[in-house]
Amino acid sequence: MVDKILAIIPARAGSKRLPGKNSKQLCGKPLVQWTMEAAQQCQEIDEIIVSTDCENIAAIAQKCGLPVPFLRPKEIAGDTATANDVVKHTVDYYKKKGRVFDYILWLQPTSPLRSSNNIKEAIERLKEKSADGVISVCECDHSPMWSNTLDEDGSMTSFVSTFVKKNPRSQALPTFYRLNGAIYITKVDKLLAQETFFLEEKLFAYVMDREASIDIDHHLDFKLAEFLLTERQNNKG
Repeated sequence: MVDKILAIIPARAGSKRLPGKNSKQLCGKPLVQWTMEAAQQCQEIDEIIVSTDCENIAAIAQKCGLPVPFLRPKEIAGDTATANDVVKHTVDYYKKKGRVFDYILWLQPTSPLRSSNNIKEAIERLKEKSADGVISVCECDHSPMWSNTLDEDGSMTSFVSTFVKKNPRSQALPTFYRLNGAIYITKVDKLLAQETFFLEEKLFAYVMDREASIDIDHHLDFKLAEFLLTERQNNKG
């Protein structure tokens, strides 16, 4: 039996740092539409649903041909609502309709440069590893070994480790990766039981390039994504 994948695109109306960002126009489309289209172009996905509390975002989804069978209840639409709350609510909705999925694919709309090919490769990684979960990462822009906290007096006496002092060249430092927020795939039963995408075992990384890993949180992120998408579109032309 082939495993079934449900893609959830979570798109709340609110955003403290960049108000209305999910419906904000980015290179001729609402930000959320970039993720909608990437998901629609991935044939490995069995069902896509947009979970939102916003009628405007619901209208964007429906225009793209995606179902929005409900608006999120207030209790899972605020800042304190977790991804697990949204997943559980969505899974329960489908269970009542007699539909069961094996994996949840969580696609945040703040990653507009994540392509359908990225999603496909992450799913392939899941299959190759017989994994319970896959999470996308990318290389850190700067090694965290160059970073530290500061004391109140600003002393840097112990700011860098002995290893860094002896190996000051960046090339000598180990490669570090960071979460990029673009792709989370998790077995439904494991996710509901452990209440996190970060499973205790059988969890693997899917490595993306840094350009595709842009995660829009602030205005500067939005401008960078706009520049990169414009470059991508010009190169295609």
